[in-house]
Amino acid sequence: MLNKITGNLDFQTDALVLRAERQRIISSNIANADTPGYVARDFNFAETLKAATEGGSSVQEQMRILSTSNERHIPVPTVNFGKDKDKRLGYSLSAQPALDNNTVDMDRERANFVDNAVRYEATLRFINGSSRTMLSAITGQ
Repeated sequence: MLNKITGNLDFQTDALVLRAERQRIISSNIANADTPGYVARDFNFAETLKAATEGGSSVQEQMRILSTSNERHIPVPTVNFGKDKDKRLGYSLSAQPALDNNTVDMDRERANFVDNAVRYEATLRFINGSSRTMLSAITGQ
């Protein structure tokens, strides 16, 4: 019975963890905007959340999996989407090529940062509202 009550909160919790991970990745891109040869990274939020909710593993388990192209390679911590290795953390394409081969587009990264921050806050508010609704239903107020 409790899993029916917390099912919606579990989904929102997974979304919150993924939003935090995406914020970390975008922040890393912004921090490395002046690093020569740095390639911006990102992942598809919708596909990752879908893989986490439909698959047997949780978002936290998927984030602990280290993606490599070969078992003998040194692992690089990224978001991995289960067994489909083509959908791991991807590289962003450069809109304007730079002389130092840096692919960070600051306008795109700032927009992604703000968008993700607003959605993170909305998810927090949704979790808070759901918790208050459940608490009022339990207490009868």
